[in-house]
Amino acid sequence: MPYRMLLNFPGVVLAAVIALIIFILVRNIRVVPQASAFVIERLGAYNATWNVGLHMKIPFIDTVAKKVSLKEQVADFAPQPVITKDNVTMQIDTVVYFQITDPKLYTYGIEHPMVAIENLTATTLRNILGDLELDQCLTSRDVINTKMRAILDEATDPWGIKVNRVELKNILPPKEIQNAMEKQMKAERERREAILRAEGEKRSAILTAEGEKESAILRADAKKQQSILEAQGQAEAILSVQRATAEGLRLINEAAPSEAVIKLKALEAFAAAANGRATKIIIPSELQSLAGLAVGLAEAVKEPEAPAAKPKQ
Repeated sequence: MPYRMLLNFPGVVLAAVIALIIFILVRNIRVVPQASAFVIERLGAYNATWNVGLHMKIPFIDTVAKKVSLKEQVADFAPQPVITKDNVTMQIDTVVYFQITDPKLYTYGIEHPMVAIENLTATTLRNILGDLELDQCLTSRDVINTKMRAILDEATDPWGIKVNRVELKNILPPKEIQNAMEKQMKAERERREAILRAEGEKRSAILTAEGEKESAILRADAKKQQSILEAQGQAEAILSVQRATAEGLRLINEAAPSEAVIKLKALEAFAAAANGRATKIIIPSELQSLAGLAVGLAEAVKEPEAPAAKPKQ
């Protein structure tokens, strides 16, 4: 039995060696995922940078020195005390958006790159805001962000880092200045409300005046139209009277009245004038003879009275 085991020993060793080799090869197969890169060292020196895909390193010779993410990253730093040009101390926290563009430089360019970026951000912020007053710091965020991004991007370029954006997340002035600013903002809001209220009242007064003006114009137009209609009515009445008079004269002319009838008509016209408001009436001499004529005509047109009945015997 031991003899048989000795005969099979070389095969067992060979199988074990083959299994070990396969295990070692499998353990040295590396798959680099998307948006990542591996920095490979060979015998302690930089050898290559692996990008996305399947890679095989030499066992016991090649090592993965660093796995680097190529995605855009966000670094939110704690608030930093900054003194402005007018000696106001503010607490400002910044957010830096950056991306690793060169894994080799990022690995070997600087020790602790995130600490370096944080310190560089604080130093740059103090240098920029030290030349600005408080009001400028509060109203010039875009300018400050642009300057900081340009300075940080240039400084981190040797580290294989590209700074895409820098944002001042919060600017916190001292408490007493915050209270003063809040009072100023409240006063500004009250002033705007007063202006809006005054503008509303002004607008309302303008609308009321315009309404009254339009109403007065409409009343004047109505009165004007009424006067025009009344004048037209009076003109039509006068025209009708004139037409009637003209028609009467035409009929009289066609009838060829006698002199006695004409005098009688004149007498009627005089009688109508006498019934008016005049207090003095001058009688022409021709009308004095008409009185007798009128009496004669009246007697002529009277019907003879019937004779009185005789009493019975």
